[in-house]
Amino acid sequence: MEDLRFAGLDAIIILSTYAVLMIVIGWLAGRGKKIGKSVSDYYLAGRNLGLITLFFTLYATQYSGNTIVGYAPQAYREGFSWMQSVPFFTLIIGVYLLFAPRLYVIAKKANFVTPTDWISYRFQSKRVTILAIILMLWGLANYLLEQLVAVGHAVSGLTGGTIPYGVAVIAFIIVMLTYEWLGGMKAVAVTDALQGIILLLGIIIMLIGALTLSGGGIANITENIAATAPERIGVPDMITNVNWISMLVLTAFGAAVYPHAVQRIYSAKSERTLKHSLARMAWMPPITSGLVFIVGIICIQLYPGLDVPASEELVGILANDIAGLNTFFYWAMVIFFGGIVGAIISTADSVLLSFSSMISNDVYGKYINPSASEERKIKIGKFAGILLIGLLLWVAWNPPGTLVQIFVLKFEILVQVAPAFVLGLYWKRLSSRALFWGMLSGATLAGGMTLTGYATVFGIHGGIYGLALNFIICVVGSYFMPMGTDQKNQVEEMTAMKNQNVSTATD
Repeated sequence: MEDLRFAGLDAIIILSTYAVLMIVIGWLAGRGKKIGKSVSDYYLAGRNLGLITLFFTLYATQYSGNTIVGYAPQAYREGFSWMQSVPFFTLIIGVYLLFAPRLYVIAKKANFVTPTDWISYRFQSKRVTILAIILMLWGLANYLLEQLVAVGHAVSGLTGGTIPYGVAVIAFIIVMLTYEWLGGMKAVAVTDALQGIILLLGIIIMLIGALTLSGGGIANITENIAATAPERIGVPDMITNVNWISMLVLTAFGAAVYPHAVQRIYSAKSERTLKHSLARMAWMPPITSGLVFIVGIICIQLYPGLDVPASEELVGILANDIAGLNTFFYWAMVIFFGGIVGAIISTADSVLLSFSSMISNDVYGKYINPSASEERKIKIGKFAGILLIGLLLWVAWNPPGTLVQIFVLKFEILVQVAPAFVLGLYWKRLSSRALFWGMLSGATLAGGMTLTGYATVFGIHGGIYGLALNFIICVVGSYFMPMGTDQKNQVEEMTAMKNQNVSTATD
């Protein structure tokens, strides 16, 4: 960590410029609009996101700070078996395309705001809705924690400790809250677009810089790794291969039902815009996570022998060394510096906005004060966001594991909501009682395995065992606990995408 070229005044100027720019964008996005008075405008940008903005907000949200700050160190520690990070991002798009266009059409006509609006509408069950809210809020809180830890590591590593971990976390929380409150989803989407472009360019330049530092092509690097760390380049054993498949399934279904991702489906200007954005997203895994994977592999040669805590700072160490090559790389890394922090914040703001919307619209608006005005709901959501941030700040001071461990933890529980979307949209026999017991059993099994130290068994994640049990109960239970004739007819109309009003859960 000697001779750090981003340390001191440069780092402060870069971060301050970024912070001011984001706040200005938030102010411009909300200027002259009733952002704080309509839940649709505040949480969904008026359902009017165009192709470019929707694409980049999906991109910047999916490829968060964890993708850069967490995945390169994981590739460094694990070696070539971490190549799984490329196909699981591709599979996420596949699952999106499985349900997103159909969900969009229904959401547009029924005026959904939160992901659980679909669940209330489709299953007409208060207990199913409440359970789904709990599972989704767990996933969101966990994901936001991941971003807080990531921004601390990113800024601390890239500045060589000039800006401490804790100061970085607090400062960017204030920035995020400010521009999000000023402009809502519109501000979040516009900042996402800017951050996504910077991030993509920065990854490419970082790879070029890493190859320059290594002094050779990929073939020479792999030969060096084979000689010095053969365990990271050898053929994975059976358990690793099984774990790979488990991770693919867990991530594909878990990430596709992120609450903030579902709300971006609702926010699209049209079904055509949504499909085109998702089609373009299918090209991004090799360009993003693929290049980050290669960067991590190159670092095995550049920085041998790093332990887990030291490897978590890998991106910062590499960026500083690349900056020392010449003036071009210095300024390229300056831009990338902002891109990394921006990617982290772009995901954190989306998660916080979604969390606030579920508290304000689902918990407060449906069950505590159904007669509340939309303006009051938004205020309650903002207040809930502050409380969540306060709690997570306390946890982030002593994060429970590496970024990738935190990443996996949230999916174990969140993925149990997937049958409500994947099965619920197409299989009309899926009953609310079967879904409730399926989600509850799956979440209990997955959470129990994690808490008792059995996060994986035979290489398979607890979330996958839970999801398998969940699907079995949903299918078998729907035959043994069928819906009545009237409910079947109602579901037929709902899934046929006819214009219906959203009903209130009753049982």
